[in-house]
Amino acid sequence: MLQSLQISNYALIDQLMMQPSPGLSMITGETGAGKSIMLGAVGLLLGNRADTKVLLFEDKKCVVEGVFDLSEYGLREFFDEQELDYADSCIIRREISPSGKSRSFVNDTPVLLEVLKELGSKLMDVHSQHDTLLLAEGTYQLGLVDAFSEAGEVLKIYQKAFKDFKIAKKNFEDLKKKALELQKEADFNQFQLDELSVLGLQEGEQGELESTQEVLENAEEIKLKINEMLSLFQDDQFGVLQGLAQVNQGMQALERLAHKFGGLKDRFQSVYIELKDLVDSLGEEESQVEVDFEKLDEIRDRLSKIYQLQKKHGVSSVGELIAIEAQLADQVFQFQNLDESLERAEKEFIYSEKTLLESGKKLSEKRRSCFVDFQKSLEGLLSGLGMENAQIRIEAKEVSPGPSGLDEVEILFSANKGSQPQALKKVASGGEFSRLLFAIKYLMADKMSLPTLIFDEIDTGISGEVALQMVKMMKEIAQKHQVICITHLPQVAAKGELHYFVFKDNSSDKTLSKIKLLSQEERVQELAKMIAGASPSPAAVESAKELLAG
Repeated sequence: MLQSLQISNYALIDQLMMQPSPGLSMITGETGAGKSIMLGAVGLLLGNRADTKVLLFEDKKCVVEGVFDLSEYGLREFFDEQELDYADSCIIRREISPSGKSRSFVNDTPVLLEVLKELGSKLMDVHSQHDTLLLAEGTYQLGLVDAFSEAGEVLKIYQKAFKDFKIAKKNFEDLKKKALELQKEADFNQFQLDELSVLGLQEGEQGELESTQEVLENAEEIKLKINEMLSLFQDDQFGVLQGLAQVNQGMQALERLAHKFGGLKDRFQSVYIELKDLVDSLGEEESQVEVDFEKLDEIRDRLSKIYQLQKKHGVSSVGELIAIEAQLADQVFQFQNLDESLERAEKEFIYSEKTLLESGKKLSEKRRSCFVDFQKSLEGLLSGLGMENAQIRIEAKEVSPGPSGLDEVEILFSANKGSQPQALKKVASGGEFSRLLFAIKYLMADKMSLPTLIFDEIDTGISGEVALQMVKMMKEIAQKHQVICITHLPQVAAKGELHYFVFKDNSSDKTLSKIKLLSQEERVQELAKMIAGASPSPAAVESAKELLAG
């Protein structure tokens, strides 16, 4: 329920505040005074889009704020799902900056416009001329049938089945497409896999092979060079080691003569030991180097195959070839097990389709079960609104599964006796549409559990007893729901618990739209003006008093 509404810097509104009644509030005013502008501002709270054109003063931001009492509407779960702080008194605020940036807040927490729109749909139902157009659309009519038949839970089950069906269908179709692609590539993939697998590639082997190849290709010269160096080191008479042994003896003699030479002796000892170890290592290397042309040919052949495969696959390492081999093995495995995967996907698709059709059939039955009651209820309400001969029929035909079910629904209408009901867009006049739409809103008020309903001149094209019956029905709705009605009829305006008057103020540089809560005496004067014009007669004033007292 809307407890208060504040609007600033929107269209013709500088500052405006209203606190509607929990029951029935009326809003009147001259044409163009700003009544519909207020609805535009309310639309911002409900998630409608806006731009800087709504700014009255271009250098200030527009702010629309509504305070709602949520205590009786079970919305805590929605707040939890959206990770919003819940409070029985909920503040919704919308801001439009001069730069055009729009921001939305629920209890001071920023929210996306989609969240605001979803929350707004649970709080308010605003009738406008757009609703008149919507009423002729099949999806809107289907929504009315769902609400009247209370098919919400069945519809949720169907929509879940539809979602599962779409996923299973896509999975099956994607797998079939993949199967065709794999079929085309299967032989080539197997050939490439065999080509890689036969080598038995090992991580890091390329470096080792290239190093071994380098040694084998130069084996004779390597052995020759090592032996030359070993001769220089190991010659019994002139070898380096022989000479160093003599130097070592000299170093020991120096240390005996003077201890200060001990450091030099130790340094030499380290070098001498390292050189002897180096000679031993050279000897071992020489013994391991062998001239093996057969092994060299094998290594050259293996490296050649590795280089060819690297070039073929556009890579530069054995590790990358191993990764390609694993990928090809996976593709070959998928192809080899494709029949099993396709069979499983097809079964899931068939099962999901069966589940979808079963839940769709239950949804259709739930919908069709309400047709007679819906028709009779609506006809009864229309009769009370001066359309005694009105006829309502609902036609439904089965269609392919879609997000809303297996049904296409059309409400047929006839206002006159002896006329066959036809599609709404073909037969209803403006006044008839207003009464039909109001009757539907009345019928749906409890079914849709909306806290607040706003009627924007829904009494267009009607007057007299019909208007009185309409406002009587509004008062009945207002016993359980908050109703705000913008009207041009005095007999309707007189029945509100509160009466707000919208007017233009031309006292400043810009024309501004303002709103005023009328006192009892001001209501009398305003109703009298609605009856007889700007200068009402005493008789009009008396008529206004009678309307308020009635």
